[in-house]
Amino acid sequence: MQEEDDSAANPSRSSRILATKSLDVSDCDGSKEQSVKLCGYLNKLTGKGPLRGFKTRWFVYDPRKCYLYYFKTPQDALPLGHIEIADACFSYDVEVEEGLFEIHTEGKEFLLKAPNRQVMHYWLQQLQQKRWEFCKISGHRDSWCSPTPLFPHTGLVAKDAEAVLYEKPNESMESVRSDFAVEMDSDGLVGRQSARNPVAPPNAALSSLRHWGSEIRNSMSHLRASRGVENRRSVFHTASSDDWEMVDPPTKDTTEHKPPPDSQRRESPSHVQRHSIGSAFTFDFRNPSRMKRPFHMGSGKPNRSAENSPVECNGNKTSELQLRIQSQQEEISRLQEQENQIREELASQKELVHLLQQALRSSQCDWRSTVSPGNMGPDSHDQAENEVDKALAERDTQIKDLCGHMEKLALEKESLQQELKNLKIKVGEINEQLGMLMETIQAKDEVIMKLSQQSSNEGTQSAECNSPSGTREQQELDNLKDSLQGYKSQNNFLNKEILELTVLRRNAESREKALEAKCTSLEAKLCQVESKYLVLLQEVKSPVCSSSEQTRSGEFITRLLEDALQVESTDQQEHPILKPNAVSEYDIYGFKTVPEEEDEEEKLEAKKRALDLKSLSLTDQETSVRVKWDNYLAITMNREMVRSPELKALMRSGVPHNHRSKVWNWCVNFHVKKIRDGLPKDYYQNLLSMVNEKPNPACKQIELDLLRTLPNNKHYASPDSDGIQKLRNVLLAFSWRNPDIGYCQGLNRLAAIALLYLDQEDAFWCLVAIVEVFMPHDYYTKTLLGSQVDQRVLKDLMYEKLPRLHAHFEQYKVDTSLITFNWFLVVFVDSVVSDILFKIWDAFLYEGPKIIFRFALALFKYKEEEFLKLQDAMTIFKYLRYFTRTILDARKLMSMAFVDMNPFPLRQIQNRRTFHLEKVRLELTELEAIRQTFLRERDTTLEGRTLISDDEEDS
Repeated sequence: MQEEDDSAANPSRSSRILATKSLDVSDCDGSKEQSVKLCGYLNKLTGKGPLRGFKTRWFVYDPRKCYLYYFKTPQDALPLGHIEIADACFSYDVEVEEGLFEIHTEGKEFLLKAPNRQVMHYWLQQLQQKRWEFCKISGHRDSWCSPTPLFPHTGLVAKDAEAVLYEKPNESMESVRSDFAVEMDSDGLVGRQSARNPVAPPNAALSSLRHWGSEIRNSMSHLRASRGVENRRSVFHTASSDDWEMVDPPTKDTTEHKPPPDSQRRESPSHVQRHSIGSAFTFDFRNPSRMKRPFHMGSGKPNRSAENSPVECNGNKTSELQLRIQSQQEEISRLQEQENQIREELASQKELVHLLQQALRSSQCDWRSTVSPGNMGPDSHDQAENEVDKALAERDTQIKDLCGHMEKLALEKESLQQELKNLKIKVGEINEQLGMLMETIQAKDEVIMKLSQQSSNEGTQSAECNSPSGTREQQELDNLKDSLQGYKSQNNFLNKEILELTVLRRNAESREKALEAKCTSLEAKLCQVESKYLVLLQEVKSPVCSSSEQTRSGEFITRLLEDALQVESTDQQEHPILKPNAVSEYDIYGFKTVPEEEDEEEKLEAKKRALDLKSLSLTDQETSVRVKWDNYLAITMNREMVRSPELKALMRSGVPHNHRSKVWNWCVNFHVKKIRDGLPKDYYQNLLSMVNEKPNPACKQIELDLLRTLPNNKHYASPDSDGIQKLRNVLLAFSWRNPDIGYCQGLNRLAAIALLYLDQEDAFWCLVAIVEVFMPHDYYTKTLLGSQVDQRVLKDLMYEKLPRLHAHFEQYKVDTSLITFNWFLVVFVDSVVSDILFKIWDAFLYEGPKIIFRFALALFKYKEEEFLKLQDAMTIFKYLRYFTRTILDARKLMSMAFVDMNPFPLRQIQNRRTFHLEKVRLELTELEAIRQTFLRERDTTLEGRTLISDDEEDS
């Protein structure tokens, strides 16, 4: 990659961490795959000449290549460049600008700058760890395209890498590395969250400090009295805000003053008394909330001893008195409120008594005026007198009760007044003590001031005598301590760097020696093969004269065949790098390369086929495809993959083995996203729990087919294999999801192929995508209606694309659907070699079922000339059964599928499917009618026939 263009550099932006837009939500929130990622902002020295300066770049570490990519912003698709960390070394200097460090690679030096020293140490330790982890992977240097690990990260094939790919950690080495490591925190400046919250520019710290200082000054103004206090300040008072050291920064509660409610604004005797002691006390207690935050006077630290700080000791006593006075004042205000309430209640009771007395007098007057003795009889007169007596008695009782209540209130009032007097006396005594203490403090302040002036004068005199001051010595001592700590950190880092580089150099030397030994063994093996080949040619060329010579020649040829059929088993691998045998027992997908049950001729053919496939995988074209995929995935590092012509072309060229897990997972999630959005996240687990709770009708057939799925693959070869239980779970879960299909033979192979590269749940959704999204509705039902329709569509396409071959098959009445039916049902599983099979699946999972038609026609076109040479129906049909196994060149096959078969519109396939669907349904209806007629005739024949036993027939 070329270096970024820095012609438009802005000098004001150099050495600053810029705030940029955040990442996409989908990228920052993370997914199942996303773990802790090393990424963040760093300043990079770029440009030439006068334009040379620091620019802020977004750095992302790629573990696949051990590259550190840098982008302009987190949203950029194309990186500006990269740094190869695998071969790099790191260094920094304590005496230069803080946060500056260097990365040295082959022929290049990169100067980077972190926001502070702590973040710099974090980046350096992380890069050291990433380099160490990457270089521990064995075999990563053997790839011709890139130092990318050769194994995917999920699926059954990923477990094959665990035993071979990673070296066993050296415990002593790891302990030494941990001793030199220093725990560092990134302060949120490294990782995905740093893109959401970019680091503020360095000059913003100064403004924040100034703002904090102004807040401190504002808060201190509330701690002083309003007026008249300026003359009563302590001698340690300064106008600078730096001399005040707050324990906690001020909040809005300390700066905003709310007026007290009306009920608390009343004057009290204590209020007058507070103002009477103002000359001896310099703080206002009217707002207790101002005293909630402790503060310290002077420029020293708050944890000084009492011996060295008498002012602080006296201040502690003063604070205790302040708290006592504050509590007493609160008690006084509470008592005053109670007194006011009692007074109000007493006044209301008096008013009530007065009103009752007036009502009594008025009622008596009314009664006397309205009721006269002459107008009433003796009985009525007595009754009236009784009522009046009762009323008077009730009123007297009420009056007595009210008088008693008034007496009680009067007694309470007297007791409260007495208590209030006592409290006022106590407050006065405390105020006197506080005044005395404040005078004592002021006197001590004057003494300390005089002593400090004397010491400053002596310091001035000593400075005139060229002796360094204590403050300067203390500053120098602090600087030396900081430098010492910095050099210690640098020493640990450099020791760890030297240690790791030494180990990596030794590993590289041992790897080089192993490769030399491997090259030597391969050369020796090549010489042996050439020698045996020449001897074989000589034996074949020379005529056989006697029986002894014939026997000797036969034994020699037999020995040569045994050597040729010998493959490398897992027990014979003495060294992970030194592999003299070119063909191993299993390929990278877990399929057996040379089957054991076949005869020697077929075994020899299988080994030849494995050698041809290995040679084809090492061609420049395959290397170019791997490089294109590496570059594409590096581009999409900051964003999700999206459907595009570029990605479509890459999918058609085949996905490399180490990237297939990630790409397949993305394809499956893309196709089933709408289905999964409407279901709970634990949907698959719920299906598995249903499997354990209820019996499944398809369970028996699934158990019968498990070991027959891929018997030549080591992941499914025995009941104890890793893939058997996973395959069982996927098929049972799908049978519960889709009871209309339940289980159909063919689904087991689809799920088994998916499990090689996907986790169990992702393989389940891959099966859902194939059955419910890609294929027509009746593809895997009991009638296999969709599969029968596709065979007729394939026949029409063959008539159009391969007319000569179609006419040849029609001439000899060869029905190709007997072979191709299985191709469509299981997407070529067990029909083509494994390398071609997975390349077909790459394109199939991206584009859908149209790929099956393309490759079916391409397979026939690949061997068209061989088919045309066959002039017998039996020979043609026998060749049909195994001809796909002879096709090894995947690049040629894909060229025929995607170039020679064009144009290949999907609409044409859909129209032909609709046309043939009606015809097949009509034929199936006719067949069902014929079957029903046959069953009725058979039942009628059986009813009219007389059944006799064997004994009766003999007699």
